Amino acid sequence: MNVDLHCHSTASDGALSPTVLVARAHEHGVRMLSLTDHDTLEGQLEARAATQALDMQWVSGIELSCTWGGATIHILGYNFPLDATPLQAAVESLHRGRWLRSEEIDRRLALKGMKGALDGARAIQQELGDSGNAPARPHFAEYLVRAGYVKDRAEAFRKWLGAGKLGDVKLHWPTLEETVETLRESDAWVSLAHPMHYDLTRSKRRRLIADYIQAGGQALEVVNGMMPAEQVGTLSILAREFGLLASAGSDFHGPGTWGEIGVYRPLPEDLPPLWRRFKHEQPIAAV
Repeated sequence: MNVDLHCHSTASDGALSPTVLVARAHEHGVRMLSLTDHDTLEGQLEARAATQALDMQWVSGIELSCTWGGATIHILGYNFPLDATPLQAAVESLHRGRWLRSEEIDRRLALKGMKGALDGARAIQQELGDSGNAPARPHFAEYLVRAGYVKDRAEAFRKWLGAGKLGDVKLHWPTLEETVETLRESDAWVSLAHPMHYDLTRSKRRRLIADYIQAGGQALEVVNGMMPAEQVGTLSILAREFGLLASAGSDFHGPGTWGEIGVYRPLPEDLPPLWRRFKHEQPIAAV
């Protein structure tokens, strides 16, 4: 079975609607799919309906933002009931925070003469699909390109939106411990997303994993798209050492970006896959 436990739709910062995303995943051989949009459950019902229509196995999913050691960390949650009260409360708080962040990005860009960024980013977001969530930095980047302030998205991030730049607005995310607790209280399986993406030394990465386990974490995303093979090796060693389950996914955001849906490096055969712990039937509930 081809499994993809990490992808994004227009409900957050992806380029495809949940329905189109699921169809593309099916075309690429995916038979178990989890849509893990950032800090929202908005696309889950649509994704579930689309997977059921194609006889695929749907797994509820989300990628939550949190803080640890001054860094922003992402935690993946899976196979939870969509009406889980702790998770719904956390998502509502994050929803408000993301709108405040978008408004602050708009204010900062306007001070540099780039006015109308929030309206422009929102219009681009709605071109992709109707979402009640705040536009994300990729939407702002596309607006800056279209408005002629930069030549491409790479320049937008390099000059204005990337880490440490004007548009890199920090939110008061919940802590790693609070986020893992929210997911565990929501009957979710928990995985630490792409541990090699964070700017951490080897010793600090080990401390992150140790604190994550102490908080109740269960799995490590050993494979994220076509990441370097040596990084898969490093994370495999850590998963074995710490006794963690292993998760994997493409981290697909759209055609021509980081990677293709359903495509990622092989998971070492000796690692226990997280998805084998999932319940086959999940409660059907409205968000």
